[in-house]
Amino acid sequence: MTTALYRRYRPEAFGEMIGQSQVTEPLMTALRGDRVGHAYLFSGPRGCGKTTSARILARCLNCAQGPTDTPCGECESCIELGRGGGGSLDVVEIDAASHNGVDDARDLRERAVFAPARDRFKIFILDEAHMVTPQGFNALLKLVEEPPDHVKFIFATTEPEKVIGTIRSRTHHYPFRLVPPAAMLEYVASLCESERVEVDPGVLPLVVRAGGGSPRDTLSLLDQLIAGSDGAVTYERAVALLGYTHGELLDEIVDALAASDAAAVFAAVDRVVQTGQDPRRFVDDLLERLRDLIVVAATGEGAAAVLRGASAEDLHRMAAQAERFGAQRLSRTADVVIAALDDMTGATSPRLQLELMCARVLALAGAQGVPVAAASAPAATAPPAPPASQVAPAPAATEPPAADTSPRVDAAPDATPAPEAPPTRDAPTPPASTEPVTLDVMRERWPAILSVLEGISRTSWLLVTVANVADFSGDVLTLTFANASDVATFKQLRAGAGPSEDLRTAIKQVLGIRVKYLAKHVAPPDSSGPSGDGPRGGSGPSAPAPSPRGGATAASAASAVTEWAVAPIPASDPGRDVGDPSGPAASASGSATAVLAPSVPPPSLAVDDEPEEASARVAPNLPSPREGDVIDADEPPADDDDNESVDLDVMPDQAPVLAQRIARMPDGTQRYGEAVVRQLLGARFVREEPHASPTRFG
Repeated sequence: MTTALYRRYRPEAFGEMIGQSQVTEPLMTALRGDRVGHAYLFSGPRGCGKTTSARILARCLNCAQGPTDTPCGECESCIELGRGGGGSLDVVEIDAASHNGVDDARDLRERAVFAPARDRFKIFILDEAHMVTPQGFNALLKLVEEPPDHVKFIFATTEPEKVIGTIRSRTHHYPFRLVPPAAMLEYVASLCESERVEVDPGVLPLVVRAGGGSPRDTLSLLDQLIAGSDGAVTYERAVALLGYTHGELLDEIVDALAASDAAAVFAAVDRVVQTGQDPRRFVDDLLERLRDLIVVAATGEGAAAVLRGASAEDLHRMAAQAERFGAQRLSRTADVVIAALDDMTGATSPRLQLELMCARVLALAGAQGVPVAAASAPAATAPPAPPASQVAPAPAATEPPAADTSPRVDAAPDATPAPEAPPTRDAPTPPASTEPVTLDVMRERWPAILSVLEGISRTSWLLVTVANVADFSGDVLTLTFANASDVATFKQLRAGAGPSEDLRTAIKQVLGIRVKYLAKHVAPPDSSGPSGDGPRGGSGPSAPAPSPRGGATAASAASAVTEWAVAPIPASDPGRDVGDPSGPAASASGSATAVLAPSVPPPSLAVDDEPEEASARVAPNLPSPREGDVIDADEPPADDDDNESVDLDVMPDQAPVLAQRIARMPDGTQRYGEAVVRQLLGARFVREEPHASPTRFG
């Protein structure tokens, strides 16, 4: 039967204590000057020497040659309070966790009245003093405040704030701390020499790290490793027992991340999972290694003084890894790992969090221009072209678009290119240049912009990743979304912040320009249904539409619609001035005459323009339709004095008329709302505002 290592090497004098000079030196000075108090409070983390120091203080006070700061170790009191002693009658150790009531305090008070049996003082050591109830402390208060001359109190606790203030104010408080790694490493190395145990390089730093600065916990772990080894403690045994990641696996994933080798990175992650390691512990070990690399990169040759316990070979290998990473990339990678470590707390799928962390680190490397190596894959092919029936040729330059019932895109009237597949975020990004920012430059730098946006806001990044860069002219960036709700979310601003502002900040950081947006909803070719993404009305995108002059051609029927074509219908109310069959706009046969929107497209309007800017930008290009005039399809609108901006004040007056007007097409289809606004006011679409349906409560 062997005694535990921490008991065999328990200090017997203040000079043998390690890492607690802030406590031992004042106590030794007080003992030498015979200025010892009547009550002490020792506080600090578990296993840092509080109870051991209380016993040493008792030996110093009751030593036959004392009070002294160095016990003789030969008298009966010193022997009884030593490592192999059975305890002294005049030193009473009480476990306050189980003796914390008023009755226990009353019993202690009765025992304190009697003089010591043999020694100089009767000393009461209350361990776990924070467990004493307030009533028990109050019962001890008078005794602790004015004890007999032969009584000394030593309270030991890990939570001094739970000791009531009236007791704490009557004691000398000495805070204990965890032992620094350097002192602990030197101490356990000396113990291994005393025990004649061989230890592989790298084992003792793991033991010190696992002990967390507590001498008792560190010696317990070392004792466990020694007991389970045959004369020598191997590194593999220590790693397996303590649960840390093997150094070779850490080197493997660090080298793979430095080289941006995605295949090697995820192979290392699979090894972590297959060997049964805790992913959170692996991330913690990886963060520890990144910290070492940052220290090596910052200090160079002086890293040995900071990374104690690391061999020269380890330092050389870490210096090479730090050089491949670079200081800036090391710091950003450490930030990603720290965030992943926080997210893994309570996560239901730690492996998924680990793999996502590796993907972010690789994406960060791609954003900084480091090529990301990936497994070989078949060459990417262009997406299949849509069927011919879904492709509409562009309208001729000299002809206005024919009437169509295809879904209306609430955006600028310019023809919108087909949505592109979003660029991959891992694609290599060229360095920033001083050339003008064009559409090609914007698309080429888009992965870097997304990477910066991810660091600004994860929510905004998730929204923008589904957007396509359709156009960029001047300072207006056109983005297309496949879902109308994404467009609305992109436009939302709260306290001046939102996805659009986050993306603008990311573009400013990457390209150095400030952009405006034109967010457009482009439904997929097969989208339909009542969700709002399909047609607003009519017979569908394939319904033929006659030309304004009465003859529908195949080209005009299949052309893409960039403006609305509407036709007023005869009204029974003779007071109506628009569409009235008796008015000058009526044809000789009395049939409705088609009034077309002008074929000249208005300028693009950014969604984040102010209303004043929107009115100023659109008004000069808007024609003013005259009452009863017929705009010829081949004739551009006249540029005369009637081309004035639309007065928005007429909207309330025209609201009843707008609500009642219906533009009926020759083929029987109907258009509501926007077509009537265009016809009566000559207005154009500026922006889309969310609409909340009224409820029964208001």
